[in-house]
Parts: sequence; structure tokens; C-alpha cells
Amino acid sequence: MKQELNFAAHGLNGQINVPGDKSMTHRAIMLGSITPGKTQITHYLAAGDCWETILAFKHMGVNITATTNTLTIDGRSLNQLKNPRISLNMGNSGTSTRLLMGLLVKQPFEINFVGDASLSQRPLLRVTKPLELMGAKISTQKGHLPAKITPVSQLNGIQYRLPVASAQVKSALIFAALQAKSPSLIEEPIATRDHTERLLSQFGINLKRQGTIIEVIPQNQFQATKLNLPGDFSAAAFWLVAALITPKSHLILKDVGLNPTRTGLLRLLKRMGAKIIIKNYQNDYEPRGDLEVSSQCLHGIDVNAYDIPAAIDEIPLLVLAATQAKGVTKITGAQELRVKESDRIASVTRELNQLGAKITELPDGFLVYGQTPLHGNDSVTLNSEGDHRLAMMLTVAALITKGKVFLKNASVIEISYPSFFRDLKQLIV
Repeated sequence: MKQELNFAAHGLNGQINVPGDKSMTHRAIMLGSITPGKTQITHYLAAGDCWETILAFKHMGVNITATTNTLTIDGRSLNQLKNPRISLNMGNSGTSTRLLMGLLVKQPFEINFVGDASLSQRPLLRVTKPLELMGAKISTQKGHLPAKITPVSQLNGIQYRLPVASAQVKSALIFAALQAKSPSLIEEPIATRDHTERLLSQFGINLKRQGTIIEVIPQNQFQATKLNLPGDFSAAAFWLVAALITPKSHLILKDVGLNPTRTGLLRLLKRMGAKIIIKNYQNDYEPRGDLEVSSQCLHGIDVNAYDIPAAIDEIPLLVLAATQAKGVTKITGAQELRVKESDRIASVTRELNQLGAKITELPDGFLVYGQTPLHGNDSVTLNSEGDHRLAMMLTVAALITKGKVFLKNASVIEISYPSFFRDLKQLIV
């Protein structure tokens, strides 16, 4: 099934509250579920990926109730979780899969993980290998789902340097290390998003960090808490780029998470010449504020491996912005995009080139030749490939594309941003 993407936009104007942060929603649910007492999470993301995490804990005996804006979790300690007796279905959620493997690796019962076709193609060995070095027993299907955790009586501390910068792998190892017999040292090659560390502190667990090395002392004294999550920067990013490249646009994005390990796109857009104003900045356990942005001219830049971790989910949007910027943009060090929900290097290149963009696919990134008008050649059908972020990026591209544009499987957007099309229609003038 395909959806027409022609919205007759003559500018995007207004203000919007984007959904709660997806990464933080996953982690807050996990930590609340293993913390005795009542944890409340307001402004959570009520989307497909996060429901997979909720359902997993419900299968393990945790009582979680949801209203429109608040999750209430009656948590129980890790050693009080119940045997789910069925496979935990992760759907399309890589975050649920990798983090739960670390969190549940020492349960006294067998746990099986399954997922949809897309998730079952994504690599797991980067998580399972270091967990096995700690003493875990995990079997996979040639490094992919389905996977099985077999009970072990003890986990050992580990000194481990991640070969790839990955917040999901880091978080899984932190969760396991908290349950180990001895301390662990986890080193990142490049700093990645630190929501896990920040949220752990809200639950009474403090880690030590020196540079890119995190020391984890085994501990289990979690404290229930109340959390108000900021808006998801990755969701706000679609509107940032849409406003920048769609003429006659002016948007205000309210209460957006501004964690510096997540806002690499902001820094890259500013290097391209964008002026984005931050207002009402606050910094408690997570920085947040309002973003004001208008349509403006951009220029090409070079992006390398050190820029990627803080902008990994937004690189497809950066490529789109670069098609409208003066000059050439070169992006390297982004090979991690090949193992996302789709091969985002191949899919972004192919789909935007269908619209007349001039993009060359590199092994680890893109060469983008800028200020290229986009057009649909009377009628063009784009393919989301079941990738929610690709689908939303292509919808933004359609705002500045001449001719009719259709998108296959647009409903995949509900995985992370169920109100996306409703919000878009609200902003179109």
C-alpha cells in the first residue's frame, strides 16, 4: 500500500511539541520495571518500539499502566521477575533487543528473543560476544535473532573496549556489569549518547566516568522515581531540516531534548551555515529547550567518523539537507548506517536519486552534490523499506519535490512517531 506525499506546502509555520524521547522511554521503562516501588514517567513515547519493551516486562510480571501522557510502573527487583514462558517478541526494536539482553542475562530461567524480518537481519554478536566474556550463555541464529539466554549462576566483571561506538552495546554491558561479581571497565572509542548513565543516576545508581572509560561497580539499590521526559531530538530533527529547506518556513519546537551526545545534527547544520536559536534552556538530569528555525541557505561540509555517533540517526536528514546546500558535502565514517532498519547508505542514496538528487554512495557514507532541485518525473513511488526514519525523511523531501510523489509502507512511521502526519498537516500553510 502506498500513500501520496503531495501536501502543497508553501512553507511550514507554527509551533509543535514533538513526542517524548524514544531512547529515554525504553531505558526508563526498563529501569522502572526492575526498581521496587512506583515509578511514573510522563511525556513518554507511545509508539510501536516502546510498546515492545512494555509488553516484555508485562510478560515477566511487572504491572505497567498507561494513560495518554503517563506510564505508571509497579516495579520489582531483578530477582523477582517472573519466567515469561513465551518468547519475548521485540518487533522492530533493536534498542529493546540489545538492552534487554544485557539486563536479563542473569535471570534464573531461559529467555527467548524473536523479532520481525527486519530486526532478524540486524547483528547481535557485538552484544553477545562481550556478554559471553562475562560468563553469559547466549545462542543466536548465526549472529541474529532468534536468540536464547541460558541461565548462569554468576557474571564476572570485564575490561572491554567497544570495537564500534554504540550506545546500545554500551548500555547492555552496563546493565550486565551491575549484576557482576566484580567491577567492570567499559571503554568507548568515541563518546555515544549517555541516557543510560543519566537515568541510572535518577534511580540511585551512580557510575564513574573518566574520559571515554566507564567504571561500573556492581550494585542493586535502585530507587523509584518520577521522570518528565523531554521531546525526542530525533523527531524534532525532521522539522528542523524541513524548515531549513522549505521556503517561507518558521517553526518553534517546544521542550526538545538537547543532550550534547544526541545533538550532533545541530552542530553539523550550524557548520553548514544554519542559524538555529535555542530558547528556555534548562539542564537538570537531561538538558532541554525550545528550538527556533527558519528557511535559509546552507553550504556543503565534510563530515567524518568523529561527527557520526552524536548524529547517527539523523544522517539521512543531513544528506537531504546537503542536496539543497551549495557545493559538495562528503560524509564518511558512517558504516554503522548499513546495519540499521535498512541499509541506510544504499536506501537513502537510491531513493533521493529517484527524485533527481546527485548522490554517490561510498562504502562508509555519501558524496552529495548540492543545490539540486528535486522532481518527481510526473509520478514517482518511493520505498520506505520498512524503515521508519527513511520514511519520514522521504516525506520531508516530498515537501520540496515538484510532481507527484508516493511512498510505499508509510505506516511504518508509527514505530517511532505515530502523530507525524497529523503534526505535518498542522504546520503546512
